[in-house]
Amino acid sequence: MSTPLREQLAQFLTWSAAVGYSLDTVRIRETTLGWFLHWCEERSIQAPRDLTRAVIERYQQHLYRYRKSDGEPLTYGSQVNRLNPVRAFCKWLLRENLMLYDPAAALVLARAPRRLPQVPTPTQVETILNGADISTDAGLRDRAIMEVFYSCGLRRTELLNLKRQEADLTAQVVWVRQGKGNRDRVVPIGERACAWVRKYLGQVRPHYAQGQDPPTLFLMDVNRPFTKTALTGRLRRYVREAGLAQGSCHVLRHAMATHMLENGADIRYIQAILGHSDLETTAVYTHVSIGKLKEVHAATHPARLIRTLDTS
Repeated sequence: MSTPLREQLAQFLTWSAAVGYSLDTVRIRETTLGWFLHWCEERSIQAPRDLTRAVIERYQQHLYRYRKSDGEPLTYGSQVNRLNPVRAFCKWLLRENLMLYDPAAALVLARAPRRLPQVPTPTQVETILNGADISTDAGLRDRAIMEVFYSCGLRRTELLNLKRQEADLTAQVVWVRQGKGNRDRVVPIGERACAWVRKYLGQVRPHYAQGQDPPTLFLMDVNRPFTKTALTGRLRRYVREAGLAQGSCHVLRHAMATHMLENGADIRYIQAILGHSDLETTAVYTHVSIGKLKEVHAATHPARLIRTLDTS
């Protein structure tokens, strides 16, 4: 059904791409705003002038009460991720003089609880990596993928979008094009990860490429790049088999940052590798690095000089 809001959404998406938002951001906006407009249309809200502060707040309450097919509510993060595109859309409608005021300007977003990521130990990481059956094409490819995740700390989308020429194994660097925030960066890749990528390129990728040369580095099968769901599913299996209760692609990103900090890396270098624009985002790993804190505590706490009480 074509409505004034639907027509404006199409223009908003075109504008978003034209001013430099990444393709992923445009797709996310298209999907989440599609849900929002469907909700609006069920309530006969069809034009920009129908969007009021009360309507936006009702939609926020709808997301809070919403239950997924498994009966679980949306996480606070998911609620915010669905509301942020609505805020951007309303701001654009005001800018285009299609509204007299921004109804989402005063929207108060839910404050998600700050949870520390679950981080495997170096031994657990090796168990995850060794879980891939390297006697098979898929297993050798998966091992190379996990080595890149652990060595470079890439996000899932960044690895999915990685092109063959962006992994410079001679210089031992990976060029991340248009990462989060549409920013480019270059990160180091270790010798071990380079060795596994070379094995994948020499032994596996030609079978998947079938005489062609698709740009994507890691292929799911014949000339098909990975989907987000497929990559997450494969890595989640290795994580579970290693004995961890949860996690997939980001587990190895978290592990890289935490283990490097525990071994003395400066947090600003970790920030650069992970591609964080704000140091506060990287600082979460200082809370995770409990091993280093325990060493410092044992070496500096004054109670270390006092004989342990006999509690027998």
